[in-house]
Amino acid sequence: MHLITARTQLSPNVTRLDVVAPRIAEIRQSGQFVIVRRAAGAERIPLTIADADRAKGTIALVIQAVGKSTRELVALQPGASIQDISGPLGRPTELISAGRALCIGGGVGTAVVHPIAQGLHGNGVGVVSVIGGRSREWVIFEEELRRLGEVRVCTDDGSYGRKGFVTDVARDVLAEGGIDVVYAVGPVPMMRAVVNLTRPLNVRTVVSLNPVMVDGTGMCGGCRVNVGGETRFACVDGPEFDGLLVDFDLLSDRLGTYRSHEQLALSRHDEACRIGLKS
Repeated sequence: MHLITARTQLSPNVTRLDVVAPRIAEIRQSGQFVIVRRAAGAERIPLTIADADRAKGTIALVIQAVGKSTRELVALQPGASIQDISGPLGRPTELISAGRALCIGGGVGTAVVHPIAQGLHGNGVGVVSVIGGRSREWVIFEEELRRLGEVRVCTDDGSYGRKGFVTDVARDVLAEGGIDVVYAVGPVPMMRAVVNLTRPLNVRTVVSLNPVMVDGTGMCGGCRVNVGGETRFACVDGPEFDGLLVDFDLLSDRLGTYRSHEQLALSRHDEACRIGLKS
């Protein structure tokens, strides 16, 4: 059992849980993730290790509440426990050791960018982070990223920072020159758009993929993606890959495979909650 020590609402549907997991906190590296199971029989959910405190033995999990299982997870309060946390899993980020990096985070992807920026900063690399959200209340991890380098913020509605998308700001940063590598994490359309920016410039671009994942060992095959014409498994070969080689069309199709099942489970969950509130 893993005790929840803190709960922070980062945006309307994104929550941070700080959880006791000392062995994971000790050895985790940038880009790695864990698989969480709230209780016996619950769904297994892959989550990036957004931060860690070795002294306290805790890790930070950032969860977007979009379905039944994630809503149940973020409803947990400090003092409650998560039954299983397996990890760290996946390959650590291949961090450059000199130069300048552009980290791009869209929505909850900003939490995934954070440990990458941490690792780069620790290597002495200059970090420019571009982050965005629908409006100001959807922008997360700005303060944490400002400790690691320059941060440029944008919002869809212009309520905070520059009006526009992260790709608009990223285009300007790339035009200024001096970027050795780009790390991009967010919705598939966003990562595809970033790759479309960097491909003509021949700038190395690393993306973090989020296919359906169950066991985290490559055995189930649910997380397979196509990279450079080859089948790779995100849980053991990734989750980060060369964005210039990723088949984003196939990734999008696979992400929609269980959408109807997820919607049914969520509707049943909401109905059960409604009845429970009335009783």
